[in-house]
Formats: sequence, C-alpha cells, structure tokens
Amino acid sequence: MVNRRSVLASAAASAALTSVPFAAQAQSRKSTLVVGMALEPAPGLDPTGGAAAAIGEIALYNIFETLTKINQDGTVSPLLAESWEVSPDLKTYTFRLRKGVKFHNGEPFNANAVKFSFERAAAEKSVNKDKRTFAKMERVAAIDDHTVVILNRELDPEFLFLMGQGTAVIVEPKSADTNGTKPVGTGPFELEAWNKGSSVVLKKWAGYRNAAAIKLNKVTFRFISDPAAQVAALLAGDIDAFPRVTPRAVPQFKTNGRFQVLVGGSRAKTILAINNKKKPLDDVRVRKAILAAIDRKAVVEGAGDGFGVPIGSHYVPGALGFVDTTGINPFNIDKAKALLAEAGIKTPLELSLKLPPPPYARQGGEVIAAQLAKIGIVAKIENVEWAQWLSGVYGSKNYDLTIISHVEPFDLGNYAKPGYYWGYENPKFNELFDRIQSAPREADRVKLLGEAQRMLANEAVNGFLYQPQWITIANKNVKGLWKDVPYFVNDLSAVSWG
Repeated sequence: MVNRRSVLASAAASAALTSVPFAAQAQSRKSTLVVGMALEPAPGLDPTGGAAAAIGEIALYNIFETLTKINQDGTVSPLLAESWEVSPDLKTYTFRLRKGVKFHNGEPFNANAVKFSFERAAAEKSVNKDKRTFAKMERVAAIDDHTVVILNRELDPEFLFLMGQGTAVIVEPKSADTNGTKPVGTGPFELEAWNKGSSVVLKKWAGYRNAAAIKLNKVTFRFISDPAAQVAALLAGDIDAFPRVTPRAVPQFKTNGRFQVLVGGSRAKTILAINNKKKPLDDVRVRKAILAAIDRKAVVEGAGDGFGVPIGSHYVPGALGFVDTTGINPFNIDKAKALLAEAGIKTPLELSLKLPPPPYARQGGEVIAAQLAKIGIVAKIENVEWAQWLSGVYGSKNYDLTIISHVEPFDLGNYAKPGYYWGYENPKFNELFDRIQSAPREADRVKLLGEAQRMLANEAVNGFLYQPQWITIANKNVKGLWKDVPYFVNDLSAVSWG
C-alpha cells in the first residue's frame, strides 16, 4: 500500500515546481477569492432544505441572512434584527427589524417575510432539520413592517443562537420554493454559477445595504475531497484559502512563509454512528463491545493527525455542563470480546462501514476497521459519495456503521428526534431533554446536561470518538478568516486581501 504521507509529499513537490509565482497571482485578484471545500452542498443551496453543513458553508451570511448572527467566539449579535427584547419568562421575543433591506429580487425584507419563513419551517411538509425549534413557536406575529413578536410554547436558553443558524434564514416568499438552485436572500453575495461537481461562484450584490464594506467582488468555492489534491491546489496557488483542510497538510505549510495556518476550536463531534434499529446492533452489549474495541487516541492520530480531543458522549469540552464520560466505555479488548460472547454473537460478525468523502472519515474508517477486527468484527468498508451518504445513510438508514462529524453546537436534541438516522428512541431521554430545554436556571441545566451525557454513554448509542480541531490554510495576505468554528460558516463579509 502506498503511504499517504508520501503521496501528499510528492503531490506537493510537483505542484510547487509548476506553480505561478504566488505574489503575482495575489496581486492580480485583490477583489476575487478562491475557497476550497471538501464537500459539495447537496441537495441544493437552501439551508432550510437539507441537513448537509456544506450548504451553510456557502450560503449562510453570504447569500442568506438571519435575524441574529453567530460570531467566531460563539456570541450572538444583531443581523437582520437590529435589537430584541425578551420577556421575564424567557418565552416571548420582540425583534426590531433592520429598515431599508431588500432581497436580491428587489422585494422588501419585512416582518411578513420573517413570519412566512418561520411558519414555513414549522409546516407539516417542512424538511427543515430544525423543524422542532419552529414547531414550538406558538405564534409569530408581524406587529408592523419592522416588528416581529415570537411566542414560544417552551423556553429555550439557546434560542438567539438558533436564530443565527442556517435553518433560520429569512427567505422571500415568492422565490422560496426555488432557493435550492436559484437562491434569493438579503446577503452581500448572489449566485453567479454552479458548475456541478466542480465549483460554486458567488458575485457581490450591488444592491446590498452596505455594499461599500464588502471587499470581494467574486468568490469561487472549489470542491476537492482528496487530501493530496487539496495540498497541491494550495501550493499551486489555485486555492487562496481552505477552511477545514486535511490536518495532514499542516507540517509542510507551517514552515512555508507564503501561508498562514489557523488551528481553531470547534463544538463538533466526530462519531462512529451506529444503526440502533438493525440486529444485532439493537443489543446494547454489542454496541458496548464496539466501543470497548476502539482506542480513541489512535483514532485521533489516524483520522485527525492528532488534532482532536477524545469524547465519551455527544458533547464536547468547553460546552456548558460538559462532563468527561470517556471512562464509561474505555478501550478494553478483553471486555469487548466478553460482551460479544454474552450477547451470543458468533464471530466473525460482518458489518457495513459506509464512509463519506472527508479525509477524517476515510482515514478514521481504516483505523476503526483494524481495531474491530481484533474482536472478530469484520467492518466491510464502502466508500460513498456525499450525495449517496445523504440519501442512503442519513435518508434511508441503509447502513450498519458510518463515520461523520456532527458540527452543530446544540444538537443533543437529535437523540430525541423520532426517525433520526441512528434509530435511537428512548422516552426517558426525550423527557430528560425536555427538562433541559425548559429549565430556567443555568445550574439546573448543567446538572441535567450531565445526566443526558451519561445516559447516552451508558447506552452506547454511538461510538463517540473525538472533538476535532479544524485547520484553515490560506495565503498569508488573506485577512478576516475565522480561526475558531462554533458553527460551520465561511463568512465572507469581512474577508479581504491585506
């Protein structure tokens, strides 16, 4: 087998020999930027119409906007809402909307557009992945053109953060149904072209309310999933910035003065997702055996080149109420074998391991398959494209095991969603999560969050692997890029060439 590091090195060397002088290229495109992405958005560019984080990486804050904006440090600030007031019971929010804002098609942004967007997200046929959040809105009232009042049935301590996520973008009613291919928002950029399988091109929208502050006239997102090709494109100057690039690229760029290397924190959870509905994975002893066979530190090294922190539940260090649960299902080969025997499993046990394109999944899959083999589980690796993963694994639940990073900060609620792709349905967890959401005191939420983390770990719902650190490599003259990633977004509004 060819060593991955040697492939990266040879690709980088050949790219360096054929590259155009970097400074000359940068000088010729001070108002254009080429951004690398590992995954192409699917099924479209509407953040309310699909679960893929890649949609928001292009569209959020660039094409579409939200009432609030999530900042690099995780705080929330005004965006389409200039200000807001919260009632004493924390259930009613009054948003004062920004005036003079228009959609790309010339229609005015107003309170009716907000009302339409949120009621659409809560509708019976909605495919919004955060439909639960909008369904809990008892009433969305347009008081006047620039005032919206939202009455929630339950309090939600993270409500203002959620209103800054891609699923809460404000859409223009007449164009909402075609936003997947012809997105119409209020953001500083509009779609110029989508070359399927290759790139998405955005151009600066002249009608933006603060167009003078936007320094980029055109941004091209290029899709490159192969780690060696990512490195080669950066070295050749074909890519100006690559957020969340393969960690294996770091050593050769850290010593190259043409580049900047940003290592940022995240709230993401990289997991070995387990189909709890399929036999024999519906037996907690089998799931615990899988977890006991996994050496998380080895997975961090193999999947993320050491850029990650082991986790034991669907929660990460730095988040409110985090507790260390890695000791609940520790690496223990003998225990793993004993659990399989106790469950009556005859080895070899064959399970599918479907891996989407990102390097952390493909590289991590090799490590985990080797670890599971030591307890008699044959993980049959099947590499699938992103659209196949979304339709087959996430949509049709046709899998045994898969590796994926869940990047939303506040996504414990996925374990309370009926019909979610890993098939975990537990009324006790649902009740616990409802208590978390309705607890007005932070101290109470902290206690309940700890209980939720321990419950998921004890039931070995998934193989909780690690909290990744995301790497951005860019031309040293590109300014305004995010280092930390509380939410997957490529906010271009403040990016420029220095």
